[in-house]
Amino acid sequence: MLNSQTALLDVRQMDEADRQTVAAGTPGTTLMENAGSSVARAILRRWSTRPITILCGPGNNGGDGFVTARHLCEAGWTVRLALLGPRDCLKGEARHHAERWRGAVEPLTPAALEGAELVVDAIFGAGLSRALEGSAADTMAAAARKGSPIVAIDVPSGVMGDTGEALGAVAAVLTVTFFRKKPGHVLLPGRRLCGEVVVTDIGTPPSVLKTIVPNTFENDPALWLAQLPRPADAGNKYTRGHALISGGYPMTGAARMAARAAARAGAGLTTIAVAETALPIYAAALTSIMVQPIATPADFDRLLGDRRISAFLIGPGAGVGEATQARALAMLGTGRPALLDADAITSFQDDPLALDRAINGACVMTPHEGEFGRVFDPIGDKLFRTRAAARRSGAVIVLKGPDTVIAAPDGQAIINTNAPPTLATAGSGDVLSGIVLGLLAQGMQPFIASAAAVWLHGAAATAFGPGLLAEDLPDLLPGVLQCLYGSQ
Repeated sequence: MLNSQTALLDVRQMDEADRQTVAAGTPGTTLMENAGSSVARAILRRWSTRPITILCGPGNNGGDGFVTARHLCEAGWTVRLALLGPRDCLKGEARHHAERWRGAVEPLTPAALEGAELVVDAIFGAGLSRALEGSAADTMAAAARKGSPIVAIDVPSGVMGDTGEALGAVAAVLTVTFFRKKPGHVLLPGRRLCGEVVVTDIGTPPSVLKTIVPNTFENDPALWLAQLPRPADAGNKYTRGHALISGGYPMTGAARMAARAAARAGAGLTTIAVAETALPIYAAALTSIMVQPIATPADFDRLLGDRRISAFLIGPGAGVGEATQARALAMLGTGRPALLDADAITSFQDDPLALDRAINGACVMTPHEGEFGRVFDPIGDKLFRTRAAARRSGAVIVLKGPDTVIAAPDGQAIINTNAPPTLATAGSGDVLSGIVLGLLAQGMQPFIASAAAVWLHGAAATAFGPGLLAEDLPDLLPGVLQCLYGSQ
């Protein structure tokens, strides 16, 4: 298992964590008391005393809301509590804590929001699998129109805990959840709707993760920093890895940016193989990057035979067609790490299974949504689709976007959350593929290398700020790497 501190638990796994905690001797009523009191503390730390309405649902999320209401009332707040459904229908722990609430309970309607300067959404938690409807939908819509800050317990009602999909959800400024985040907290649009996410300890022992064995994680250096390559004192340019890129023509900029990124990520040697007609363009624009002219397919095959080359990339600016497909198959045929991006992926759109059959070693693919849909099944949520593609192809799949998902064939997945919106610029994906290539060339394992590259990519963009161009990114990597090395 990867670092458990960054583990994301789906709804079923979180239910199992609760079950094991109760079985180990912590009553469910205590877990609910700890959850609701932690919400109250988060509110008290952020807001001064003011009128508040707490909207409670008929299940455990509503029970958390009753506990929150009691603690805020004891702290001197003016609390209104509105409940969806009859109070007598509450069961288990929720019923227990509802009975401890001594204030009024009114129906959950928009009228309950009158005078509220803060609203707590405790209607439904992450287990909801349908759209908000009826009085719950009406009341949350009224809360959004009212404009008062909303605090969500677990997730905003209407956000699916496993997928981040939103079915009628209203944005919160703060979401308080328990033990570990869920995928819905980090996948879009859920991440945007959650606002600030606070994870609190309610008494669940970390030891439950030994039996649950999470397979989804939020991207963080804790997952891969120990494996991040560092130059060895006795090393040379070949021991640091030799990266080879198939360069395109007339679209030359993409491969050049990828090459600079591979070199900045630490590859000791980076070569671009280009058509003879393109040689002057590449050679004039590059200095430390070597350019190898290719006149015939045999020339390319001879280049692939150089065992000092430790990783390959094809796709950026390559062009869609049989020539790109043939070069990709030749790279895959070496059994050495290969990365396919952009046009190299699309070149297999007429026969995706031919690509799957050709993967017999370490392979990474870095599609955006459009490219993904040309060779993989586009049905399902992002996490599900990426996992399915990795399982089918045998490659690590990096499905790019503001919530990039990295999935391995064995089902492990990492969700990235540090990408700023400035990365939505032409060429940034080419730079990402170059970073992955540079790490692969140095011997980093494909799944971990992909996660590290995606995080480095986001951190570099954040360091630059507004006005970012893709070509700025490679030269920002040394500063990011220096900070990481210094943190150990």
